[in-house]
Amino acid sequence: MIAELETSLDAVLGGRLKLRQPLKGHRVGHDAILLAAATGGRTGEHALEFGAGVGAAGLALAARVPGLRVTLLEIDAALAALAAENAKINALADRVSSIAGNVEDVQTFAGLPAGSIDRVLMNPPFHDVERVNLSPDPRRRLAYAGDKDLLARWVDSARHLLKPGGALTLIWRADAADDVMAALQAGFGAVATLRVKAREERPAIRILVRAVKGADGATVDHDTLILYGPEHRPTAAAEAVLRGGETLSLARL
Repeated sequence: MIAELETSLDAVLGGRLKLRQPLKGHRVGHDAILLAAATGGRTGEHALEFGAGVGAAGLALAARVPGLRVTLLEIDAALAALAAENAKINALADRVSSIAGNVEDVQTFAGLPAGSIDRVLMNPPFHDVERVNLSPDPRRRLAYAGDKDLLARWVDSARHLLKPGGALTLIWRADAADDVMAALQAGFGAVATLRVKAREERPAIRILVRAVKGADGATVDHDTLILYGPEHRPTAAAEAVLRGGETLSLARL
């Protein structure tokens, strides 16, 4: 199955993680590493990544949290196979597994019963298929665009699988943050947000959100992460997360 793809082997997290990924279509970028850095975890817990692709976020999380078990869920069977291979490449196959399946069908999955997961992390396709020009590449199109109700359905799947008190962490377009808050209204609380800007003077491009199943409490906004400073050089804070493997404040709650 992997043989059908032309791939490259690339280093991320300052070389801490190696990923085999397709040369064409969606490529691993900052979003996956930021998502992992915003997701907490403890030894003995079970985390599940929705829409895992080649496993970048889930593997980055597993590499950071010893003893954390991670399941990678990806609809594209070829990418799910690459995710399994990447777990082996990074010596994490003993506690990271990959499943080919649809996030919206999790109620039918054997081995993932309702209320069994401690943490869900996800980077859903966040462009509206009715408002953007779609890529001709099917894998890139699937990774980037979905219908307007997709986020709510993914959040519903997370709610089904999470234990009471379990945490959902996601990354989304900052200009559509209201969509995230609306999706979380049924069943989630203790929401915390962290915005990401390319430059300090520009609007935020991403929002990272952490919410707890069944919890109460007001939304807490964390300090914004700025990716680039003068002359397009990465800021020290961004370098610490994207290359140094440090966590974001959302993961420390």
